[in-house]
Amino acid sequence: MPSSSSVAEARRALGQRLREIRKDSGLTARALAGLAGWHESKCSRIEHGRTPPSDADIRVWTLHCSAQGQTADLIATARAVEGMYVEWRRMERAGLKQVQESVAPLFQRTRRFRVYQSWVMPGLLQTAAYTEAVLRTITDLRDVPDDIDAAVAVRMERQRVLHAGDHRFAVLVEEWVLRTVIGDAEVMAGQLGHLIATASLPSVSLGIIPAGVPRGAGWPVESFTMYDDAQVNVELVSAHLTVTQPSEVAMYAQAFAELAELAVYGTAARSLVTAAIDSLE
Repeated sequence: MPSSSSVAEARRALGQRLREIRKDSGLTARALAGLAGWHESKCSRIEHGRTPPSDADIRVWTLHCSAQGQTADLIATARAVEGMYVEWRRMERAGLKQVQESVAPLFQRTRRFRVYQSWVMPGLLQTAAYTEAVLRTITDLRDVPDDIDAAVAVRMERQRVLHAGDHRFAVLVEEWVLRTVIGDAEVMAGQLGHLIATASLPSVSLGIIPAGVPRGAGWPVESFTMYDDAQVNVELVSAHLTVTQPSEVAMYAQAFAELAELAVYGTAARSLVTAAIDSLE
């Protein structure tokens, strides 16, 4: 699965693709640089993923390599690579409220949500108290502006999507998330009760992956959310990774399917949640 190293890997993959185009054209790196008016080391830096190519660089590259038919796809790939990785600090610099608001258009246009959580409860299924406890931890760890009340209000408003339109939500949660106390026992009890109630909605399918289930291909990975088959957002400790390349989106779809096979649903899932509530006592 893509991680914080995915950007470097994606840049190298793009560079390798450009190298193959150059070699197919019969040009050496020095010859291409000469035609483009670049320093002779620029081609090497791009091909090895050390320098990301601009749109103009790609247009010049494909022009001199007689590969203009690939220009649009290469530019889209390059833009996707550069947009994959956004540091949490940069996202949160203007406050947590803005981070919550920034995803509103994505939620509105998505019809099928697939959510896997290995860390905390999925945001769409959180109570206000649980969300506040999570965001409080973020402000303490990352020294971001404290606008928690406003951020919580935005997230709670966003949960209206659970009841509106033809949205569908397939949610997978690791059992240990149920037993990780966020806030305090009272907050967790309220959250777990809310999880049972939300799972009864017609639009929501909740699967719990038992802690003792034998693992095969469905190994725990970073928490992620799939928005239709168009985009995946991955939660890392230091960053927010956005994946839009079809081949990588397909990898997450496969991972979700494998994890879903390990989960229990319905009465069995509710029993695990109820057991977690009982353990708080």
